[in-house]
Amino acid sequence: MTPVIEAIDLSRGYGQVRALESLSLSVPEGTVCALLGPNGAGKTTAVRILATLARPDSGSARICGYDVVKDAHQVRRRIGLAGQHAALDDTLTGRDNLFILGLMHHLGRREARARATELLNRFGLADAAGRLVRTWSGGMRRRLDLIASLITEPPVLFLDEPTTGLDSRSRSEIHDTITDLAQAGTTVLLTTQYLEEADRLADDVVIIDAGREIAHGTPEQLKDVVGSRVEVLVGTADQLPGAAQALAGLGGHDLATDEENRRVSVTVPSGSLTLPGLVRHLEDLAIALVDAEVRRPTLDEVFLQLTGSRR
Repeated sequence: MTPVIEAIDLSRGYGQVRALESLSLSVPEGTVCALLGPNGAGKTTAVRILATLARPDSGSARICGYDVVKDAHQVRRRIGLAGQHAALDDTLTGRDNLFILGLMHHLGRREARARATELLNRFGLADAAGRLVRTWSGGMRRRLDLIASLITEPPVLFLDEPTTGLDSRSRSEIHDTITDLAQAGTTVLLTTQYLEEADRLADDVVIIDAGREIAHGTPEQLKDVVGSRVEVLVGTADQLPGAAQALAGLGGHDLATDEENRRVSVTVPSGSLTLPGLVRHLEDLAIALVDAEVRRPTLDEVFLQLTGSRR
């Protein structure tokens, strides 16, 4: 299947700084791809190139089959873009913001009004539509900014950190909106500083560092790279050495012993051990357990291990 978003060996420099180095992407229709990386990794540069706002020094990219450099006009007709800061006029109502955007995209007055009403109703903002945007909450403003990028029903949507600075409820509302869009067939490329956001929304994750891809896969595939963390709590301190030896024998790494809290932990390959299997193994060695856990890593832990940074 031909990808809706495709990039091949994109590179871009700013003076002596290499913002992107041979980045490739392939995003199928109706899916969400999350682009993750530390600050300055090149995420926004990638979005700007794909959205025709910057040119690559080398490499190529296509949106819906159109080259982002040679066919920039065709690409712009097929994309929506919501950046890190809301591009709204605070002195207008929510409805008027969307109406004016519709006119700017060459919709007729009747069509622009109808489209504004449709979007406000669809995304739960109709009750506030007649109020000035400066009176809206931060979450409502971000949601309006997101749906403003949908005024022409683009098949591709670029979201550059769309929930930055929002509270958890507002972020959840944006998440629901993105999920609804993808289920309706919109292809979404998302950059985010919230790793749990990518875990919740993304079908595919690309982690970049210093402009280069360092990992690529579904959230679950990336978690498999790190492995599962096994932790046990023993009844008495004299059982710690035996528990540590038992966990070391599981073929894992990063063995840690917390003598004060009588805990031992180790990382093992994902899928190599179940909790019942762990309990039986330690019981066979006459190690009295108070508690035991086999925990999958979070995407944040994957990110930290691969990049050495949480953001």
